Amino acid sequence: MKIAEPTVARLVQYHRLLERLYNEGQKVVSSQEMGELLNFKASQVRKDLSYFGEIGKRGVGYHVERLFKHIDEILSPPRQWKMALVGLGHLGTALLGYGAFKNTKFGIQALFDNDQAKVGKAYAGIPCHHIKEAPSVIRDKGIEVIILTVPAEAAQNCIDIVSQSGRIKGVLNFSPVSIVVPDTIRVYSVDISVELEKLLFYLKQNSK
Repeated sequence: MKIAEPTVARLVQYHRLLERLYNEGQKVVSSQEMGELLNFKASQVRKDLSYFGEIGKRGVGYHVERLFKHIDEILSPPRQWKMALVGLGHLGTALLGYGAFKNTKFGIQALFDNDQAKVGKAYAGIPCHHIKEAPSVIRDKGIEVIILTVPAEAAQNCIDIVSQSGRIKGVLNFSPVSIVVPDTIRVYSVDISVELEKLLFYLKQNSK
């Protein structure tokens, strides 16, 4: 099934909302309520959820626990994805402390940097290796996903090195530059400065 990226993004948000409602003890939720809480149209919520095979009862809504577990099953990977973080600067170090990276779906197994002062040490209990060691470490640990947080000028070189392992399937790229990867690797880029520019643009439009 080919699913558009915006639909997947909304599905993740539905999952987070339903988890919160479930933990709060709410039994039923309507598409209207979900739409208001997430700033989506109710019609969009209904369309997305019916697309994944979960149809609520007209006039009643969705059973929170059942819908939460249904979406959780859709999003759950067949196993825990093993990841590595490349770049232990301010952003990389901050991401290590981000609770969302500590769950049953994925786990950071190794860190890579070219700073000899960091190599050989452990951060958040995870060992840091020199970037030159990446291919062998990635193969040894079965790593398939890379989180890239290096400066723009170092991004492509780091990707070229980790790609030599022949095991990488995905890259979450926080570096403010486009990277070139083999066809077998999927890249999702998160450029914080671009997102900020977009926010400021819309704020400017709303202030007119």
